[in-house]
Amino acid sequence: MSSFALSATGAALDAVETAVPTLVSDRVASRLMAKDATLWGEDAESEASIRLGWIDLFDGSRALIPEILGLRADLQAEGVDRVVLCGMGGSSLAPEVITKEAGVELVVLDATDPQQVRRALEGDLQRTAIVVSSKSGSTVETDSQRRLFEQAFTDAGIDAPSRIVVVTDPGSPLEDASRKAGYRKVFTADPNVGGRYSALTAFGLVPSGLAGADIETLLNDAEDSAEFLGDDAEDNVGLQLGAVLGGTAPLRDKIVFADEDSGLPGFADWAEQLIAESTGKLGTGLLPVVASIDAPELADVAPDVLPVVLAPVDSPAVEGAAVEGTAMNGTRVSVSGTLGSQLFVWEYAVAVAGRLLGINPFDQPDVEAAKKAARGLLDDRPGTAAPAFVDGAVEVRGDADLLGSATTVQAALENLLARLPENGYLAVQAYLDRQGQVELEQVRGPLAEATGRPVTFGWGPRFLHSTGQYHKGGSPVGVYLQLTGTSDDDLSVPGQPFSFGELIAAQAAGDAQVLADHGRPVLRLRLTDRTAGVEQIRAVAGTLAGSGAAWENG
Repeated sequence: MSSFALSATGAALDAVETAVPTLVSDRVASRLMAKDATLWGEDAESEASIRLGWIDLFDGSRALIPEILGLRADLQAEGVDRVVLCGMGGSSLAPEVITKEAGVELVVLDATDPQQVRRALEGDLQRTAIVVSSKSGSTVETDSQRRLFEQAFTDAGIDAPSRIVVVTDPGSPLEDASRKAGYRKVFTADPNVGGRYSALTAFGLVPSGLAGADIETLLNDAEDSAEFLGDDAEDNVGLQLGAVLGGTAPLRDKIVFADEDSGLPGFADWAEQLIAESTGKLGTGLLPVVASIDAPELADVAPDVLPVVLAPVDSPAVEGAAVEGTAMNGTRVSVSGTLGSQLFVWEYAVAVAGRLLGINPFDQPDVEAAKKAARGLLDDRPGTAAPAFVDGAVEVRGDADLLGSATTVQAALENLLARLPENGYLAVQAYLDRQGQVELEQVRGPLAEATGRPVTFGWGPRFLHSTGQYHKGGSPVGVYLQLTGTSDDDLSVPGQPFSFGELIAAQAAGDAQVLADHGRPVLRLRLTDRTAGVEQIRAVAGTLAGSGAAWENG
């Protein structure tokens, strides 16, 4: 029996009752589990035909378990029990939630901020192995991290190849280079599984298993749920979840996640990438908003917001598709389940939602633009443009029309928020240290309260592999607040003509350039003193939230 449960009320329940019968009559469930690449239309067929390996991965993934556990035992026998994961997007988000749920330590390095990179590097190298995880084998962040650790191992008198484990697609440049370098172990994953669908492949299992998570139970729970998802029946929870995501009318395209003691810390961050990158294209899509149960977006639910509550397993509030209640203005979705079941059912449901939205859930046509812009800036090395003005510990940049006569951070931010459409959202993008400046996340709630609109918070460059696709390809209703900072202690990238500080600066500038090219309003704030700058931004957000003024959107 599936350990996944769903309840829906209001517009979400209407979507289930309206969309699921059509999905059943179209045999979407059985066709999806049979890997029918025609489900998303002719334009998507060629891509879908090589992206459905996640449907029946269980035997192949289970075969990895003895290799992973054997390697873990060998490393521990050598005194190596600290695992650092160098990976981005789908290569890091799933292992992070798997290990958090298991309560085991995994150092996730999905950053290029020099301070965060240095912190990972300064751990006990004698006890450390790294997992270098990249489907393409050419991800610049991951390659830079590998180079740094390889040099650090060597400098510490450690045989570097013996401490490097690789996960990549077969035939990638990384596979060939790793085998030639004699790295400890090279795992190859099914190339017919996209990165955001790779949680239950080698990309999710290798780092998680090496860190000590119970990956066998994870797979068993996922397979138990999959057993029922091929049924063309109205009680198919995967069809129901797909319907509430993609079938509300009018579309509630802001999916606001709140965790209500689900026991799955970080799950919403994983779902954020899956949903945004899969659906945010062709001017439509679903914007995930990772919030809290007391978030302003859920206190007064807007007509374009779909509240999704992550509930504990066996929660009494989650007993099927139709439950009574008027919580959250009558519209609410609650889901519960073990981690394995949640991972697989959400992958399935997002594929179903893609059919309802009329998009291809397996491509990411706008992700490359920011990468290309960043590479161009690294190659050309243009000088940093002078700020429009400086206020305290913050340099302010933005186009003249946006800034107007502003001379303070608060005035500039007010100008940005005045650009918010009635159905818009604010994206806060922090290219900083997500472990060292974690208090910066506290600006999300006050800004949502100030605007009355959904606010996302993303750490760069990690969000470029996640919501970055939606920002360029989704509904053009966003405004963007980019936060960067100086670094007093930069790190060079061995064998490359740039440092980590230069890399993250290029990534931020490149993304801002692409957003501006798409006509998106971008306010750029650079913190000349990180501690003082963070406090200044938090104070401004608090002032805006406490002003009591109704925001004029549109």
